[in-house]
Amino acid sequence: MGVHFTRIWDFEKEEILSLIERAIEIKKNGGLEKEFSGKILGLIFEKPSTRTRVSFEAAMMRLGGNTIFLPTQNLQLSRGEPIKDTARVLSRYLHALVLRTYSQATIEEFAKYSQIPIINGLSDRFHPCQILSDFMTILESGKDPFKTGVVWIGDGNNMANSWIELAAILGFPLIIACPEGFDPDKEVLEQAKKRFSAKIEVLRDPKKAIKGAEIINTDVWTSMGQEEEEELRKKAFKEFQLNKELLSLAHPEAIVLHCLPAHRGEEITEDVLEGPNSVVWDQAENKMWLHMALLEYLIK
Repeated sequence: MGVHFTRIWDFEKEEILSLIERAIEIKKNGGLEKEFSGKILGLIFEKPSTRTRVSFEAAMMRLGGNTIFLPTQNLQLSRGEPIKDTARVLSRYLHALVLRTYSQATIEEFAKYSQIPIINGLSDRFHPCQILSDFMTILESGKDPFKTGVVWIGDGNNMANSWIELAAILGFPLIIACPEGFDPDKEVLEQAKKRFSAKIEVLRDPKKAIKGAEIINTDVWTSMGQEEEEELRKKAFKEFQLNKELLSLAHPEAIVLHCLPAHRGEEITEDVLEGPNSVVWDQAENKMWLHMALLEYLIK
């Protein structure tokens, strides 16, 4: 079986830090030699994507390899072929496979039957690659999350779950501010505290959470697949908008992260997203560099 990356906990602390260090090194050097000639990366996507798809394809091409994009509706999976059959066949064709799915169980079943690395490009439960490139951006900015901690404001979604796992493994404090009823995955939170004695707080007051904060994260209030809840969520998250008033309570040199796409005027305002505290464009670029380091590590 190959080494997979289905969630943050698939890697040890040393692996994570080494991977991020390698990504920063690759970025500084402007890339790598094209050492992946003849290697093929597959991408199976059930959901639309801009950054995840393009950053993985660009990463593989910069490494000298090729990619095959596989929308689910074009595969026999859409006609009922078992995941285990698809996984075993694709293992004969490809050198690694990125999955962007609704269900984490789909990714885990692919990993169970694949002889090549399976990479979680997003699921309903986790978004591990995004979190690693976000952490890379934090370190690049000169911030010390081990000293200041990280603040998450908004939905307790797949991003929040992956932040919990990263905070637990690396050992930095994490504050999550979300309305009641929109907490992160209870099992993920309990495991983090039990397994690593993680310093994680879940608060209901975004003002208390952001006070003096130096590293601030947010994301959309309504993720793909939750469109029917949109009006309910807008009402529940009204006080959790990252705007100038809320940001004024943070450290003056705080950085603001958003994994994009952003719904301007909902979870974040235009002036904050485009303002001097925002690092979202570096954050988006760093997905490509992190993915280069990840593919190098998993395939080699």
